[in-house]
Amino acid sequence: MYHEVRRLFRRHGPGYKWLALATVMLGTLSAAVATTVVNVAIPDVMRAFDVGQSRAHWLSTGFLAAMTTAILLNAWALQRFGMRRVYVAGMAVFVAASLLGVWAAELWLVIVARILQGAVAGLLQPMAITLIYQVFPPHQRGLGVGLFGLGVILGPAVGPAMGGVLVDLTGWQAVMLLPVPTALLGGLLSLVYVPRGRAAGRRVRLDWPSVVLLGAGVTGILWSMVSGQRLGWLEWPVLPVLAGALVAVAVFVVRQRTTRSPLLDPSLYAVPGFAAGSVMALLFGAGLFGSTYLIPLFIQEVQGLSPTMAGLALMPAGLVMAAMFPLGGHLADRIRVVVPIVIGLVIMASSCVALGMAGPETTVIAVTLWAALGRVGLGLGMPSIHTGTLSRLPLRRTAPGAGALNFAQQLGGALGVTSLSLVLDWRALREARVLDADALAAADGVLAGLPVSVYRTAYAAAFQWSFVGLGAVFLVALLAAARFARSQGSRS
Repeated sequence: MYHEVRRLFRRHGPGYKWLALATVMLGTLSAAVATTVVNVAIPDVMRAFDVGQSRAHWLSTGFLAAMTTAILLNAWALQRFGMRRVYVAGMAVFVAASLLGVWAAELWLVIVARILQGAVAGLLQPMAITLIYQVFPPHQRGLGVGLFGLGVILGPAVGPAMGGVLVDLTGWQAVMLLPVPTALLGGLLSLVYVPRGRAAGRRVRLDWPSVVLLGAGVTGILWSMVSGQRLGWLEWPVLPVLAGALVAVAVFVVRQRTTRSPLLDPSLYAVPGFAAGSVMALLFGAGLFGSTYLIPLFIQEVQGLSPTMAGLALMPAGLVMAAMFPLGGHLADRIRVVVPIVIGLVIMASSCVALGMAGPETTVIAVTLWAALGRVGLGLGMPSIHTGTLSRLPLRRTAPGAGALNFAQQLGGALGVTSLSLVLDWRALREARVLDADALAAADGVLAGLPVSVYRTAYAAAFQWSFVGLGAVFLVALLAAARFARSQGSRS
């Protein structure tokens, strides 16, 4: 790939790095919009298909779970097909999946479309970071990652607001169609500006048993987490599925240590800074995707506002995060990367605690401000995590390192959203039982059947628990940051 990149520099001049960056930003922007925009439509999906939050959340969780597994296919795909072919094919599948979601008449088909979108997003996201490391000199890689993050975050910033308006005007299907134009444009530009060459290094063989084990393990654990609360943790088929999923994960870990072509190279974690950075990425992912799931749901289900208002409330937070990403990348090039990481974690914990005090009477402006505060922390910390962690690896290991780091972040997102979905329903049921046990019994234990006042009060308490729990996650991440600082020494 190195020679192909040099050829493109000769053809397009010194500005080629910016053209390449813009191209991969478009593709990843589409995936980033798809990741979060669906959250403003979840209440409408619940009503359209007559399902509860515990089923509708699979629109988000299914996407993240597929993304988590597909991220690890990146290194193999780059060597087997080359960056340009993978990028173009990925954009084509993404567009097809989006259209499937628009036309689907059953919830399971919409979830399948989301899973396909997530698989493409997972495959392409590390590829963008890899290309940035190929076309930017070492002293500008933090800037490149920061600007890339700026473009990616603009999607989730503007996407929910646009999606909310479109949902109010046309219906929930609009959120599936929204990322299609940028996906098409990104696919066309990649025919010119994305290198055709394959990744350097030894030939990577895809270990299909590992793919199956990881996919079965992640899916089984997520399904068991949701179904265990509804059906009972010791009941059929929850207990056997959970046991099988844990066995699959254990066998996957063992296989990564013995196979010649691991999906998740164990030797990466022998680098202390990389191991600590991966833990922080996992916890950042839980916070990012968890809060993005909670906030629009809170605004609609507790405060009774429209999808448009939910999207507009998220937009300032996204814009703030977009503005902070370049600063975070710049700081990663100039100071010890652990400093902006720790500052970011403290800010995010403070934001979550503030949101944990919100209720039905809290103004949407207050919720918006607290959400924006949290995005300041995310914008400071995430570029530093990626830059500081990958800088500890040789350049030839950037692709598998980026894949592993993004795997940790997306796995944290999937676990975070699923855990929050559980906490919401568990705590809301407990609160509803205290508030009006007779009404809950009359509704057969179904939250949606409660009177509006009881429903909103119960869910408000559940959201408060969830936000405070997220704050605790960020405080725990400070332990990983301390380990990261010790492992990096004076270079961190």
